[in-house]
Amino acid sequence: MGKKVRIGIDVGGTFTDAVVIDNDTYEVIAKKKIPTTHEAGVAAGVVAIISQLMEEQGICPDDVIFIAHGTTQATNALLEGDVASVGVIGMGSGIDSRSAKSETNVGDIELAPGKFLKASHLFLDSKKMDERQVETAIQELKGQGADVIVASEAYSVDDPSNELLVQGIAQEQKLYCTGGHEISQLYGLKMRTRTAVVNASLIPKMMETANMTEQAVIDTKIKSGLMIMRCDGGVMSIDEVRKRPILTMLSGLAAGVAGALMYEKVSDGIFFEAGGTSVDISVIKNGKVMIKYAQVGGHKTYLQSLDVRTLGVAGGSMVRIRDGKIMDVGPRSAHIAGMEYECFQKEGALSHAQVEFISPREDDPKEYAVVKVQEKKEYSLTLAGAANLLGYVPEGDYARGCDECTAAAWDALGNYLGCSGVEAAKQVMDLALNKLETVVEELMAEYGLDRKFVTLVGGGGSGSVIVNALAQRMSVKWKMAKNAPYISTIGVALAMVREQMERTIANPTDEDIKKLRLDIIEKIVKSGAKEETVDVMIEVDAQKNILRAIATGATELRQKDLATVELGRERLQEICADALAASCENTHFASSCGRWSVYEAVIIKKRLGLFSQKIKSLAVIDREGVVRLKKEKAVYLKFKKSQKRGVFNEFLDENTTFSDANATIPKVFVFYREKMLDLTGMQSSEQLNSILDVEIESLNDEEEMIAVAYK
Repeated sequence: MGKKVRIGIDVGGTFTDAVVIDNDTYEVIAKKKIPTTHEAGVAAGVVAIISQLMEEQGICPDDVIFIAHGTTQATNALLEGDVASVGVIGMGSGIDSRSAKSETNVGDIELAPGKFLKASHLFLDSKKMDERQVETAIQELKGQGADVIVASEAYSVDDPSNELLVQGIAQEQKLYCTGGHEISQLYGLKMRTRTAVVNASLIPKMMETANMTEQAVIDTKIKSGLMIMRCDGGVMSIDEVRKRPILTMLSGLAAGVAGALMYEKVSDGIFFEAGGTSVDISVIKNGKVMIKYAQVGGHKTYLQSLDVRTLGVAGGSMVRIRDGKIMDVGPRSAHIAGMEYECFQKEGALSHAQVEFISPREDDPKEYAVVKVQEKKEYSLTLAGAANLLGYVPEGDYARGCDECTAAAWDALGNYLGCSGVEAAKQVMDLALNKLETVVEELMAEYGLDRKFVTLVGGGGSGSVIVNALAQRMSVKWKMAKNAPYISTIGVALAMVREQMERTIANPTDEDIKKLRLDIIEKIVKSGAKEETVDVMIEVDAQKNILRAIATGATELRQKDLATVELGRERLQEICADALAASCENTHFASSCGRWSVYEAVIIKKRLGLFSQKIKSLAVIDREGVVRLKKEKAVYLKFKKSQKRGVFNEFLDENTTFSDANATIPKVFVFYREKMLDLTGMQSSEQLNSILDVEIESLNDEEEMIAVAYK
């Protein structure tokens, strides 16, 4: 075959999907679904699907330059309570020992109703601790049923030597063990211990899978090491999974939006991955996915994952009728009820249908509507049916059904309710959209997204069932992701390596920031990223005294061949005008350097119908036509490295807000060569200049860059 490819595998509860993607063009060359093999183990299914695809497409092992898989295993293990028992050795000394003793004793964690993660606990005074005491403590915890040991000491983020001692002795005794310092660099001992306990409970199961899957890939003779999807949209190597399996939790949710982001090149948007039973909703801002701390069993952890809101509104959601009126749609779906959809039947199958009512599960009320035909066969009325009837699902879409069957089923419901089938479908669609709109409005407000610039992006098999209708209602743009039913698997194949580090530091100095930056680069390179592709973003959270570094990088040089066809200025102008909701005549090229161009637009806003206001907006677009930043009332400066001390610092001062108490610097991005440097997390001009100096160290004095600032 010769061309270089990337393979993505997504192991779901029902199906294992795989895609092969051309590494140069990101086009999907092949895709395949096979039933997930639970008995023979996930690894067997992974091998089967890779082998079949390689054989069918004539792919040699050397052609595969990246292979990754996403798994719901960690999430499912927690949901089902299928986890190992954990023994915690808490440590501390002096006046801190009383609080350390209670904070390292996290107790049993309820994962699901009646399902607990069992955690036993012993405390050692770290001043008087020796190897024999540690050995005795480990034996005692083993006697209490512990399969995995967690070592957790107050301030271990500053000095992990005692945790490392416990880990070493546990390993000698052939026990899995993890230390709190490996999980998080933050000081909160209770949350750090809890996160480490959840991580430890997953290790035995994930080790087994990791070893089997790694061997499976080795057997296919593919040389690029298998990467595993993380819950924050990045990937990591199998070795990292062995240490921190908790990072694979919720990774199924992350893969879909990662695919949409890299495939669809969205700048600001809301992504919907809609299946049969539920929809996962996440936020994209400035081309990045929004992230927050995840919760397990209602408890906060130091696990950073995508901010995903899940709603029981999807293609298979069933209609509920009470007292002759439509009262809800969902949460039960046709899948859960074990029924077929009304809209996917053959023409004529639903003539003379009558409405009946069922309880999908034993304890459900008998108010879910189905249609029954003479042969006594029942079909579910679904949200997908309503969307098809109302013309929201385009021709050729995965969720497009048979018009005649859909109309017959909904007319039967209309007859029962004393209205038309279309009227009944509208009521059902409105109920679904009310739920979705509430969540979307909340997310847009929380992340400060400007409605004019937002695009709703549909993914998953049922994306078109909800996205088109919701966009119409909210008067925003929408689109379906290409290859929507396979979007998660594509996300896995195109994933970036991602690492995050946080440290508790009040008023961090330049040295603190530079050290964290070096540490995160070292960590991400260990996780499989090529150093030259690594981007580091530093955030200073002054309220919580947290210094945070987020690094993303590619597993091989992602930058395309610079000889690829660049879009002309006219086309870039059209894309920017569209992104800024302005006319082409009012949008003008302003400046460029490296892969970046800046366009400005003047938008005239009518106020109270009497006078109008001119508002200047600005967009930064890359050579491939992706708008990476767009802002109202933003300003830009093009300058040479040699002018940084003078011209750039004047620009920074001009856009700084001075008050009696302090100076508030603007939000700043700097663009040069291939790089977009996000400096919006900086709290002072000293911090900002320090990071910028480190980043542009290797540039020559004549090299140009563009700074964009806004308040």
